[in-house]
Amino acid sequence: MLILCFSFQVLTQHQRYSLSTVVHQTSPYPYSVNILLPNRHFAAVAAKSAKKIKKDAKEKTSDEKPDEIEKLKSYTYMENEPEDDVYLKRLYPRRIYDVEKAIHLLKKFQVLDFTNPKQGVYLDLTLDMALEKKKKVELFASVISFPYPFTSEVNRVAVFTRNTSDIKIAEENGAAFAGGTDLIQKILNDEIVVDFYVAVPEMMPELNPLKKKLKKRFPKSTRKSVGRDIPQMLELFKAGHEIMVDEERQNFLSTKIATLDMPSDQIAANLQAVINDVCRHRPLNLGPFVVRMFLRSSTSEGLLLKTDPLLPKTELL
Repeated sequence: MLILCFSFQVLTQHQRYSLSTVVHQTSPYPYSVNILLPNRHFAAVAAKSAKKIKKDAKEKTSDEKPDEIEKLKSYTYMENEPEDDVYLKRLYPRRIYDVEKAIHLLKKFQVLDFTNPKQGVYLDLTLDMALEKKKKVELFASVISFPYPFTSEVNRVAVFTRNTSDIKIAEENGAAFAGGTDLIQKILNDEIVVDFYVAVPEMMPELNPLKKKLKKRFPKSTRKSVGRDIPQMLELFKAGHEIMVDEERQNFLSTKIATLDMPSDQIAANLQAVINDVCRHRPLNLGPFVVRMFLRSSTSEGLLLKTDPLLPKTELL
């Protein structure tokens, strides 16, 4: 009897221990399941908060940008010119130079930068192409003769004429080709390719098949490529320099006018020759044709030039 009681007590204690162990071991499972839902909810809230913060920051930045722009606009220019070569551009208005000063600076830049002294000098022009009654100046191309040539290259020129004596004169004065309608088919077949084409007035009606082929180089009186003085036309076009308005921008013209090693007065004279030729394409009474001009070399920045002293003046009646 005593043995049975002892066995029952031992069994009872063992069951209690086993049950407490089971409860202790299984208790984490409900918690792990319950934790998943709050975690997902918290992630959504956190993402929404992050978006809100990002949106607020973006709005704040966009609100600040106009203020920053206004601050930049509110800068007042300095009264005096910069005393050094290094300065903040926004504190000074863009400098406008006389031609002589601009050429001097380009030569100075070349020495300081150790660049090629024989590099090209270029003139960039912005044009007012407007005419009366909403019309515009046609895109033009012309050939000019520089007072001081800077290249020894000779252009190849073809002369259209039926006259046998004119053909002989053209050949004696350096024409690459001279002839009448016999040249037309050769040009269309690319058997004859030259830099420029000139013609006597009598040949013009017969040259219409070449208009699409030659485009801007088709002989035209306004380009001085139609006339009776064949030696004079050959002299111009053999050594001439072509300038033309940019077909894409339609109000911009850029051309080489000299090399930097040339004397300053020669560079200035060539620049003036370009301005004079360009301005003849628009009536002077409509106002300045050239509204802005920059002078630069192959390796330098563009220097803004004063336009008024360079533009031709209307004659007072």
